[in-house]
Amino acid sequence: MDDKITIKEAYAAMYAYIKALYDMTGSDDLGGFLGSMSLLEDGTPADPGVWDDWMRAVQHARHGQVDLTLGRPEE
Repeated sequence: MDDKITIKEAYAAMYAYIKALYDMTGSDDLGGFLGSMSLLEDGTPADPGVWDDWMRAVQHARHGQVDLTLGRPEE
C-alpha cells in the first residue's frame, strides 16, 4: 500500500473525519467548521483562512513539529 497522499487528498480525509464526528455528535462547533472547510465551485474553501491554516499545519507535520502524545504533563 502506498502511504503517500497529496495535500488535497489529506484535506479531504480530514474533512471526511470531521464530518463523521459531526454525524455522531451533532456538534454545532464541528458543523460550523465543516461549513468553513467546504469547497466552493472554484475549489477554494468557503473561509479562505482555512486553507492557510491547513497549509501551516501541513508544514508543522512535515517538520516534526506536532505533538501527538496524550496528556503529557508540563515540566
